[in-house]
Amino acid sequence: MADKRPDKITIAEVAKLAGVSTATAGRVLGGYGYSRQEIKEKVRESAEKLGYRPNLLARGLITGKTMTIGVVAGDIQSPFYASIMRGVADIARASGFGVLLTNSDERLDRELEAVQLLREKQVDGLIIAPSDIVRSPHLHSAIKDGCPVVMIDRAVVNLAADSVTVDNRAASRECIARLIAVGHRRIGMVAELERWEHGDFDEFIRCVLDDTVDPASLFPSWQRLFGYFEAHRDAGLPIDKTLVGRVGVYSAEVARKETHRLLQLPERPTALFTADGLMSAAAMEVIAALDLSIPSDLSLICFDDLDWMSFLKPGISAVVQPLTDMGEAAARLVLARINGEGGEPQRLALTPEFADRGSVAPPRIS
Repeated sequence: MADKRPDKITIAEVAKLAGVSTATAGRVLGGYGYSRQEIKEKVRESAEKLGYRPNLLARGLITGKTMTIGVVAGDIQSPFYASIMRGVADIARASGFGVLLTNSDERLDRELEAVQLLREKQVDGLIIAPSDIVRSPHLHSAIKDGCPVVMIDRAVVNLAADSVTVDNRAASRECIARLIAVGHRRIGMVAELERWEHGDFDEFIRCVLDDTVDPASLFPSWQRLFGYFEAHRDAGLPIDKTLVGRVGVYSAEVARKETHRLLQLPERPTALFTADGLMSAAAMEVIAALDLSIPSDLSLICFDDLDWMSFLKPGISAVVQPLTDMGEAAARLVLARINGEGGEPQRLALTPEFADRGSVAPPRIS
């Protein structure tokens, strides 16, 4: 007969070898209740000798915790989320927690499925990049049911949950101000800008100029557009909406089309600002196809720093988001809530850095 597998070793067998009661062995191996140090050592030595593996489901029924954090990422193939997950996983592991990762593809229906799955798995808390920042009843329901939620990258309006984002508005404003400072007056922007709940594009421009829109209520690409408009306003420059390439979806193909439109204008922009990594990669394809030289023909600044940006000559100047720090901060927040910390929701907005690599120069005088 084959030997009993380690995962079939029971607490009763560990208790017998250690010479203690099953209840005592359960307390030691489950990490709850009180036992003397010598008893703990005896039980743990017996468990190791037998090759005991804990039943996490059973432990969860006793302690009320499964020691897992659920994460819903927008796109697990993206370097953006990979770096955030590095930070989440490091902090979770150091605290004895595992991480269950799911993917929404930035689609609400898939996000709903992912949240339902993770809650059925009884995760102790959720970290999520919400695809709907206006309603998200499933997240309101999770919080009502006592499941801690931490949002990353963007925050749902009026959701009583912690969030970790970056100051997109200020970083974007700084980028455009840099371009204006060296003489650029026609600055193109390529951004996703999928939807804004409160009107059309013209209405958004009016609200920004009138200071009647709350940047915290916007998706990151709209926050970056907010900063773009603010920099123009601060410099006393008119806003030309034809210079904004609104892609409308998270699509490289459409981003290429919008970039091509901008760079084929009769009076094309002398500088370009791309609002995320996908937009940047698509724009570079078009710039190369049109045989434009950076920065002599076109200055370029990208939001999000990707590996290839430092490999080119010249390199591409970029906004560097503290992604691993974001993941670490999100994990610390959710662990604190899991451990019973109360208080008002924390809204952390980290400050990104700017990597100046030489892709900005004064516009060429015709």
